[in-house]
Amino acid sequence: MTNIFSGRLMALLLCTLTPLAWAHGISQEDRQRMLDGSYFQYVGLGASHMLTGYDHLLFLFGVVFFLTTFKDIAKFVTAFTLGHCITLILATYFKITWNFYLVDAIIAISVIYKGFDNNGGFQKHFDMKSPNLLVAVFGFGLLHGFGLSTRLQQLPLGDDPVAMLWRILSFNVGVEVGQIAALSVMVAVLALWRNRPSFKRFSRIANLGLIYAGIYLLFTQLHGYQHDSQPDSFRFPAQEHRHAHEDMAIEDTTDDSRNALK
Repeated sequence: MTNIFSGRLMALLLCTLTPLAWAHGISQEDRQRMLDGSYFQYVGLGASHMLTGYDHLLFLFGVVFFLTTFKDIAKFVTAFTLGHCITLILATYFKITWNFYLVDAIIAISVIYKGFDNNGGFQKHFDMKSPNLLVAVFGFGLLHGFGLSTRLQQLPLGDDPVAMLWRILSFNVGVEVGQIAALSVMVAVLALWRNRPSFKRFSRIANLGLIYAGIYLLFTQLHGYQHDSQPDSFRFPAQEHRHAHEDMAIEDTTDDSRNALK
């Protein structure tokens, strides 16, 4: 019975993630709105980017899954927030970037890692204690912030260093607002579920779902990287998906210059 439920949960999760797997870009409309609007436009974009950032949300869900006290939640969320603030601000300001598909592929690995760790994978398969969770969360926060930065750098941030910094900070504020909103829902749902008998029974399946979701997202991002010949364009999810498949018929669809940090 449990195996049947697990299979159905995996199928539902993958179906849910399919339209989201291409939803992590910034559309042409968002780009133009940034050019025409104020700093509040960057706040709104940051919030919406976090709320539709399936990889960030899945990782956060894994982080808070077994946390039961406000102190622990605040500690780990703060570590993650500090990490992604550092790289989001510094990488964007100093224009340090990389191909966003590859960055998102590595971020997908962080989702796999958290599900594996939550299911006691290190103890079961490596006969060792889990690595320090606070350090791991901070490290993955740095990675997630770099992923956010690669997207933000697709926008014209201007040549004025002060104005550019304000735009970056405004985007970062929006990211934090979106993160707080998402975490509030996650923590509330987990708190209610934790008091039910089904929590212990299905917690392993839920974290197995994180692993499968991370694997799916990993291959999705690698697929996008392999077939994307216009990494700097602004496309809606459906357009991005169609574009990738059209490129499969094109002989030269990759740009090797995007593989190096600059």
